Amino acid sequence: MTLAAHLSFPKVPLSNGLQIPILGLGTSHDGGFSHDAIVYALTECGVRHIDTAKRYSCEEKLGKAIIESGIPRSDLWVTNKLWPGDYGYKAAKKACLDSCSQMRLHYFDLYLMHWPESLQSCNCSNREMRAETWRALEELYKEGVCRAIGVSNFQVHHLEELKEDCSVVPHVNQVEYHPFQQSNQLMGYCRREGIVFEGYSPLAKGQVLRNPTVLQIAEKYGHTPAQICIRWSIQNGVVTIPKSTKKKRIRENCQVFGFQLEESDMAALGSLHDGRHVTWDSTHVE
Repeated sequence: MTLAAHLSFPKVPLSNGLQIPILGLGTSHDGGFSHDAIVYALTECGVRHIDTAKRYSCEEKLGKAIIESGIPRSDLWVTNKLWPGDYGYKAAKKACLDSCSQMRLHYFDLYLMHWPESLQSCNCSNREMRAETWRALEELYKEGVCRAIGVSNFQVHHLEELKEDCSVVPHVNQVEYHPFQQSNQLMGYCRREGIVFEGYSPLAKGQVLRNPTVLQIAEKYGHTPAQICIRWSIQNGVVTIPKSTKKKRIRENCQVFGFQLEESDMAALGSLHDGRHVTWDSTHVE
């Protein structure tokens, strides 16, 4: 029997009433895409949430995998991200529509600004460019091309400025989140503002899997270190998107709903924060 036959992933409500599956499958550049793995995740593991970005250069291939899976579009949650080289009102609208065309989709469930700093050369501040770009996303949202809009790697000051400059508060903020990097202040802010907090790199690119505390807890529950870290993230209410191109790992990463970590173990994992980043650090972006 496939996992998909008996797995139904919990969902998290957005401020506009939509619900995003709390567990998804991420993709990435530099070998972070596998056609067979995507089809397997959708058809055999019950995955209904796929995360990608223009930056990953796999939009067309991902679109083909989604079609081959045979899963109805209405059952899927597809997130894409706008690259900072496409910031600005006109460029952002064109990039989103081009991405839809590349993936052979009529809409995205969630479309994110990928980074708080623009790569466009212009005589304006990052804040002004973010506001101009967000205005394009607001229009795409109102037009139904994007069912929800959000940001990625934004810090509190970026979100505060966007709230002052624009009319739609981001539905989601997607940032690096794992036991070594816990943005608790940012998470608290997002939750107060009704912004869903989403975490990528939940395994810290494998670094957390060798941690003695994680290994000890994994042994206690009879689960793998990866499952413990993903469970910890989900149990903290974080929408979590582990990446893998290996069928065995994808299946393993989906088997995190049949057990609950005790409060003491949640606290032990919570104590591992040391501030390290395994990806980009946007803390000092103005």
